[in-house]
Amino acid sequence: MKIRTIGALMRKEVLQVFRDPPTLVQVLAIPLIQLVVLANAATFDTGATRLLVRDDDRTTASAAMVAELVGSGEFTVVGTAIAPERIEAVLRRREAAAVLHIPDGFEAALARGERSAVQLQINAEEGAVAGLIQQAAQAIVERQGGMPSMLEVRQQGWFNPTRRYKDWMVPGILVSLTTIIGLLLTAQSITREKELGTLEQLNVTPVTKGEFITAKLLPFWMIAMGIFTVGLTVAKLVFAIPTVGAVPIVFLAAMVYLTVALGIGLLISTVTQTQQQAMFVAFFVLLIFLLMSGLFTPLEAMPDWAQTVAHANPVMHFVGLMRAVLVRGAGLAEVGPTIVGLGIAGAAVLGLAVVQTRKTLE
Repeated sequence: MKIRTIGALMRKEVLQVFRDPPTLVQVLAIPLIQLVVLANAATFDTGATRLLVRDDDRTTASAAMVAELVGSGEFTVVGTAIAPERIEAVLRRREAAAVLHIPDGFEAALARGERSAVQLQINAEEGAVAGLIQQAAQAIVERQGGMPSMLEVRQQGWFNPTRRYKDWMVPGILVSLTTIIGLLLTAQSITREKELGTLEQLNVTPVTKGEFITAKLLPFWMIAMGIFTVGLTVAKLVFAIPTVGAVPIVFLAAMVYLTVALGIGLLISTVTQTQQQAMFVAFFVLLIFLLMSGLFTPLEAMPDWAQTVAHANPVMHFVGLMRAVLVRGAGLAEVGPTIVGLGIAGAAVLGLAVVQTRKTLE
């Protein structure tokens, strides 16, 4: 391979990207906007849950329980007088997310050393959010009105003691954005040449197939790594994402992982003829990868066959690696096998894509 030839082709590829305003927005602006928006939107943090209180006891104990709920910061009372027949309508209109009913005789039961029943009605449309509301309320209610026990239970949260959902979600979102950039740009690259008719012109030049493919992939690899670096900086400065482990391990994994993403994008470009076709196929592949990566839903919630299939998903492995290093502080000994696996997958996918591309060019 001639380094000078590859350099000239790479320069042409970079200029082509930066001279095309839609592509420039797609590469630079959209990933950062998505990172900021998704990091705040893709979360199960409920904030202060809107709570209606129906207090039939009206005693010091019942008032103390409501004060405990509000003081925790998990709940905010939006009303205290509501007829039983209106509860369902209030929940349906989303005026409140939960209704707390403290029955008459609550304080008297506690004074006798008995456990008094307290009813919490929750809008359970969103099951995960309803579960979090129930868990938070139950812990506070039991702390306020539970019976004494000889057994003291203490909880300690490792790795993410504050339970900030952004600490868990943002590293995964960063993986998805890096994948989208690397895969989409590569998938569109050769199909753009096909549409413009320049592919046939390149075929009659002295440029070899290897030089052509190398010059096509390297600029997008560098652009994707640049976006990854900017995204990681934004995650740290804007969202205060922890970096417990060694950041160089994350960059090493990203460099290896991008060979997989670029290889898949190159493979897509060999089976499509237009940029529109490439976009459709790429988004289909990305949707499957992201839904089966454990980014939005836990892998343990999937059926056994889906968990088995998910292990062939490179996005799942990189998401797990990012979270392991940044949040848990995993070292090279823990994530080294994952990096090696990504390297093997990258070599296989990229090799297959190169062979298919050469057949397409001939």
